[in-house]
Amino acid sequence: MADRGQFLLAGRVKRMEQILGRALLPLDSSSDPLPEKDGAYLLETAEEFYWNDLEWEKLTGEEKIDEEFLTELAFPGFLAFVRGLLLEEVQPDSPAPAQPRPQVVEGVLTFLADRVVALEEDAASTEGEDHDHREAELKMTSRLVDLVLYLHYRLDPDEANQVEVALAAE
Repeated sequence: MADRGQFLLAGRVKRMEQILGRALLPLDSSSDPLPEKDGAYLLETAEEFYWNDLEWEKLTGEEKIDEEFLTELAFPGFLAFVRGLLLEEVQPDSPAPAQPRPQVVEGVLTFLADRVVALEEDAASTEGEDHDHREAELKMTSRLVDLVLYLHYRLDPDEANQVEVALAAE
């Protein structure tokens, strides 16, 4: 499944590069190595945000318009955490410097891509209300992959919109 997840990510990045006409490069993470246990903790925290935001959305269904989920609003904690992992600047009076952790975001993307693959497999084998829940979770998680890719590769709003328009037209 991990290979399929990596294939999914590579395909999406390549498609975004084609649409934008440029190579996408993440932040450089070589300057400040992150101890393995710290990286694992941050990845686990991101996964907990994902599961908590997803469960809240299942319970409330708040972020839904015309049967479509607004993923950006359904996963506020998760997306804020990812933005924090990629923070490059802090306020001048901040006691700590910015320490972007793009390597953790790469782990988050792997988690999400593997989740999309698992949900695709599950959705094919479920029926009824369970199938509907799996389909909704699949759509939201797939959209979340795109949103995290936009953050990871630092697409500005115009570039993200350009990608969205091109993908919607396909």
